[in-house]
Amino acid sequence: MGKGRLEAFSDGVIAIIITIMVLELKLPHGTSLEAMRHVWAPFGAYVVSFVYVAIYWNNHHHLLHTAKHVDGWIMWSNMHLLFWLSLTPKLTEWVGEEVHQPLPVATYAFVMFLAAIAYQLLQKAILRHGENEVLAKAVGSDLKGKLSGLAYLAGIPLAWVSSWITIAIIIGVAVVWFIPDPRVARAMDGPHGHEH
Repeated sequence: MGKGRLEAFSDGVIAIIITIMVLELKLPHGTSLEAMRHVWAPFGAYVVSFVYVAIYWNNHHHLLHTAKHVDGWIMWSNMHLLFWLSLTPKLTEWVGEEVHQPLPVATYAFVMFLAAIAYQLLQKAILRHGENEVLAKAVGSDLKGKLSGLAYLAGIPLAWVSSWITIAIIIGVAVVWFIPDPRVARAMDGPHGHEH
């Protein structure tokens, strides 16, 4: 299977995830500022989740462009990542409704942790061919990816101290990854890089 088909399928799934998230947003009941008070948490959860899905989409695009071959390992690793991302709409709705409760926020952090692991596995599946010098050089030891995973992991128990600590960690990791991974982008633009 060509990587173009894999990328098109992934783009379609991610577009559906975003569509479901926006359809689950509720309008305020009424037109007063008091009515608006009840929708700020769901909207905030939507914004954070939208940014997260967009970050994965951007970095996924760059990552797949470094792949020279698409095999079963890459396809299943990609599906594994999409599985965890597909849980985002329901978790976003849950966190938006129960932002002060530790379990929804901890579950959101847990799924973000598993999505990060899935992305790492996809990266390793692409690297396993042994000929992807562009990606291998760009990623290196991937300290940024490992620290992000540890941050999510720390956020899970911290939700029982304060859900806002975990939310701050989740937003902090998003800020770090907001720009598409420059290591891969730079390597792709080099003399042996692929066309975007």
